[in-house]
Amino acid sequence: MAAACFVALTAAVIVLGALPADAAVRQALLSLATPRVIRIMHAINRAGDWRVLLPGMVLLFVVFRRAREQWWLWISVMALAPIMEWAVKHLIRRPRPEDTSLGFPSGHSTAAAAFFGIVMLMAGSLPPRTCAWVRGLALVMIALVGMARVILRAHWPSDVLAGIALGLALAAAAGSIATREPTAQA
Repeated sequence: MAAACFVALTAAVIVLGALPADAAVRQALLSLATPRVIRIMHAINRAGDWRVLLPGMVLLFVVFRRAREQWWLWISVMALAPIMEWAVKHLIRRPRPEDTSLGFPSGHSTAAAAFFGIVMLMAGSLPPRTCAWVRGLALVMIALVGMARVILRAHWPSDVLAGIALGLALAAAAGSIATREPTAQA
């Protein structure tokens, strides 16, 4: 589902450039940008930065046995996320709203969605109530990082949505690989 959303958003941006709702959604989020909100968004924005995500991955390995057992898979997701985001940026070449640098998809949103997508997968091994809380908080973090990217004037909303879709697609693909039954060797 996330991969299909990413493909659809990418196709729409190729065909239309700016999406019809981009300006209106961006303006609505920017109307919330009081000095206090901007300070908070700067802090939240760090949750999409490798300097926070790298220690976060280490913490996942400490907390979840499954993460340790398949460490190569989760590291691959976090390494592949910025590579794919960079490649798509250079293929699409869409500028940011207030800058000429490339913006589609958002790198912070991609990284945050990949990481917190992995967190949601790992949470499946927790007791049901704890699992629900962890997954809910992970979704909130993905949304907040995306909002921060728009409120801090770094991206269009569609850049953020594409980044989230890409990150979640990578995490879901890894989750699918992780849960596959081992095949019998002939």
